[in-house]
Amino acid sequence: MEWDGNATHRVVTGPAGRIHLVEQGSGPLVLLVHGFPESWYSWRRQLPALAAAGFRAVALDVRGYGRSSKPAAVEAYRLTELVEDNVAVVRALGEETAVVVGHDWGSPIASTSALLRPDVFTAVGLMSVPYAPPGGDRPSEVFARIGGDDEFYVGYFQEPGRAEAEIEPDVRGWLAGLYRGLSADTMDRDGGGGRLFFVPPGARLSDRFPSGPLPSWLDERELDLYAAEFERTGLTGALNRYRNADRDWEDLAALAGAPVTQPSLFVGGALDASLGWLADAVRAFPVTLPGLAASHLLDGCGHWVQQERAEEVNGLLVSWLGGLDLGPGTGGPGTGGPGR
Repeated sequence: MEWDGNATHRVVTGPAGRIHLVEQGSGPLVLLVHGFPESWYSWRRQLPALAAAGFRAVALDVRGYGRSSKPAAVEAYRLTELVEDNVAVVRALGEETAVVVGHDWGSPIASTSALLRPDVFTAVGLMSVPYAPPGGDRPSEVFARIGGDDEFYVGYFQEPGRAEAEIEPDVRGWLAGLYRGLSADTMDRDGGGGRLFFVPPGARLSDRFPSGPLPSWLDERELDLYAAEFERTGLTGALNRYRNADRDWEDLAALAGAPVTQPSLFVGGALDASLGWLADAVRAFPVTLPGLAASHLLDGCGHWVQQERAEEVNGLLVSWLGGLDLGPGTGGPGTGGPGR
């Protein structure tokens, strides 16, 4: 199902100011949280599908993106703050609970929302990035080890202004290169796109971006929309999410090893290189996600799963949501509601 534009844009108030969102449909609330470097628009093909299935689908611009507020302080982008933004959206929409679904950085935002506020987030869907409980070694130390002679991209993003200086001269070209590099039909198959995550000494992240046509899920007009947003807002708010890894580790230390017990779903791309170093997290799902309904790795799919394989992802989401017990008449087992 393609984006039909039949949706409502709204701005609600959150702890940091504005939260821009786009909603379509009525029924149980499903909150969709995007990743880097995207926006609510990454869910353009899910909004009408979920609405048609009987759900109130809401995609937000995460703090620092699009029309949402962009606090200046780096620490304003820690996970605990973004969880409170999600809670504020649910409350502003007049709801008590929601299902939360996240892709890329949206996945840990979604899982942390479920972990910290199980009273609000009753089920969680994760895409591309599997759940890994808080704890372990300090993230900055892990990033330093991963790269070896090269620099792991999260470490590369840590210094304020460094990545921005690379991106700013050609935002559209930089976005196109990253989208190509992690898409199944345009990535460098030598390493499955994994080389993009490592920056050689003295180089830039974009030095390893492939050139050529856009991936099949993205046309020139859609790329223009993404680029226009980031040309207007800059990338600092988005990059500040990466700059809070150690703060998140400290904030969530009391929950080290904690599972997410709500009903859950995982969808990833079999060609997503990031799943290589996150494979242990997937193997741990029986312990870390005891409510997991299913884990799907889509053959021939890269990182941008809900855009690369929209119809398949829509079917998986609607089927999973339809099996949840979301209350009388809301599509839970035996109700004859959405997805049944």
